[in-house]
Amino acid sequence: MAAHATELGATLRAWRDRVSPAAVGLPSGRARRVTGLRREELAELAGISVDYVVRLEQGRFTTPSAQVVAALARALQLRDAERDHLFRLARLVTPTEAEISDHIPPGIHRVLKRLGDVAVAVFAGDWQLIWWNRGWAALLGDPSATPAGLRNFARDSFPIDGDGPRLSQWPVTSLASETVEAAIVADLRRATGRFPNNSRLTNLIRVLTTGNQRFAELWASGSVGAHREDHKIVEHPTVGPIAVDCDVLTDGDAELKIVILSAASDTEDETKLRLALLSGIPDPVPS
Repeated sequence: MAAHATELGATLRAWRDRVSPAAVGLPSGRARRVTGLRREELAELAGISVDYVVRLEQGRFTTPSAQVVAALARALQLRDAERDHLFRLARLVTPTEAEISDHIPPGIHRVLKRLGDVAVAVFAGDWQLIWWNRGWAALLGDPSATPAGLRNFARDSFPIDGDGPRLSQWPVTSLASETVEAAIVADLRRATGRFPNNSRLTNLIRVLTTGNQRFAELWASGSVGAHREDHKIVEHPTVGPIAVDCDVLTDGDAELKIVILSAASDTEDETKLRLALLSGIPDPVPS
């Protein structure tokens, strides 16, 4: 069975399970065996047959019309990003190239160079680290010591078999870890709609789903979205803890993610961040 067919069915089931009967004006009832909508209820709300819903969820039918997809999106009360993802899964929006690109266009390179010593890095559509500057290495440690295949923010966020973080050489704490975790998973699900045949992305999701329970739970929710911001504490070995804002800018269809770390103006954190960037790249903390 094609990967996109499996993903379409699994996503529809996840979204059906999360819609409460009360949310669509149906009685809850104690005899219900499911917390969400029954297939019959979804079919009635969307104006399609129950058999059609069954075939979609089982991956036996993978090319619903735009009218059917729109009806399902309304019945499932999908947000805009989720609706767009459903259209992509139904192949009603042309997917991008099969492989996620690690290429940074010249225009982006020019912008990055003009940022000077600001701590900035670029990640591919699957959160694979593909570029960083001196400021990033000075603040978090040089990622070049980590094997290229393990330089992935999603893997850092959802460790496998007790693995420690690979993208920072010293502790970094998110001040909104649960929100960020959910955003990363939602972002990866969105990527599966844009890059449905990408082997690196598919393998990443397989590894995280089987190796990290938290990721598996969030993945089962079916949420689609993007990771845009965070607030972190960097335990820098030279200047001490630094509170930084993390802003994520996305570059077009390639889904490159430009991550910028900065501190609030006119604060002690801004002073310590400048000192950290001026001090150069510290030696890694011994494990």
